[in-house]
Amino acid sequence: MRTAAALVAIFLLATPHPATTQSTAACDRECLRGFIDRYLNALSVHKPGDVPVSPKIRVTEDTVEIKLGEGLWKTAGKLDPYRIDILDVREGIAGTHAILEENGNRIMLVARLKVENRQITEVETQVTRNAAESAILDMSNLNVPTAAITLMPDRAKLNSRAEAQKIAEGYPAGLKAGSFVTADTQFASDAYRFEGGRQMAGSGCKFLAGCENIKTQRIPKLAGLTYRVAAVDEEAGMVWLRLDFGPGSLMGANADKSLNVWEIFKVWGGQIHAVEAFMKVMPQNNPSGWDPRP
Repeated sequence: MRTAAALVAIFLLATPHPATTQSTAACDRECLRGFIDRYLNALSVHKPGDVPVSPKIRVTEDTVEIKLGEGLWKTAGKLDPYRIDILDVREGIAGTHAILEENGNRIMLVARLKVENRQITEVETQVTRNAAESAILDMSNLNVPTAAITLMPDRAKLNSRAEAQKIAEGYPAGLKAGSFVTADTQFASDAYRFEGGRQMAGSGCKFLAGCENIKTQRIPKLAGLTYRVAAVDEEAGMVWLRLDFGPGSLMGANADKSLNVWEIFKVWGGQIHAVEAFMKVMPQNNPSGWDPRP
């Protein structure tokens, strides 16, 4: 007959400790990055079943609700080396700006994954396939991420989560005012902006006269702009905003449309050092499907 002590030992060995079970273990930076890896790898080979998802998962592509496995899942090709990840451990958000192939063409993908209990509960994606969809595009500059955006700042120079968010929000404030000077947006002296791979501000900018200085360059006044904070990567000094530029953001044949923009802000030392964006021309007044309720 087994002793009581032996039975207790067997029970303890057979029972997982609550602190180490999959449902309660925290998902740290590498865990979140692993979810992006698994998502992109599964996407490239059209195998949504390889992604660990919650039964309550919700998915959108270009603001339209779809099922996992639909949309880009049917056409995506091999992954490109270009990728910028935004990892928000506090909120369980794994985000990425990535390049992949589709029918032999390189395309831009934004993906925001919400991870809870080691399962993906939310997938929000934006797919931009060409210059007409992007409005501004230079794929030749989207081969490897810039050194400034991938830099891991000295921890002593990182701002708090709230501070970094406030500094980044000075950017949409400037767009709404039509002036980064008026909004006193806190740019570093070496700050730059890339949109769809094209340099639009900063040292070496050739877009328009005066664009070398991101703070004083001429910008449109986008009074109808709306945005939300998608994630804050506290260790990398990144704030990720999803913006709808609204009326006046496009001209010509697209004057009745709006730019929907995902922008990564590199924030440390109390200043914005880099702005990198993937964008898409979309209908005006088109809810993302994830906007906060009034």
